[in-house]
Amino acid sequence: MSESLHERIEDGLLFSTDRRRLDIDLIHDFLARESYWVPGIRRAFVETAIERSICFGVYDGARQVAFARVVSDGAGFAWLADVFVVGARRGDGLGKRLIAFVMAHPELQRIRRFMLATRDAHGLYAQFGFTPLAHPERIMERYDADALSR
Repeated sequence: MSESLHERIEDGLLFSTDRRRLDIDLIHDFLARESYWVPGIRRAFVETAIERSICFGVYDGARQVAFARVVSDGAGFAWLADVFVVGARRGDGLGKRLIAFVMAHPELQRIRRFMLATRDAHGLYAQFGFTPLAHPERIMERYDADALSR
């Protein structure tokens, strides 16, 4: 999957896939300390995940205020992960705007199965066509809750 740069400016915020702009310290800190899905994640794993994903950042000037990433084969499958908005910017619709930017990415327009996991944002993702599994009996997982903190 060739990754090209996509950007837009909206209400003074820059939405960008430019990996060079990412604040890795901010991303790691949020994921390790504030996320419920990867608490304690080691920085090396965050860096590897970023290197192997399409990353989406939102910036207010030079300061990153939101993040998401997608892992995909570019055709049949994509997984949306690590979506967050920093605390001071929550509640003003920025998460919805970030997901709209992700879903508009040209390389993700023909994905057959786009998946994610969430504990509390079902309403947000439903606005973008995400639904509960059509056939949960077909989906299996191998889960190690502590793998990324070791």
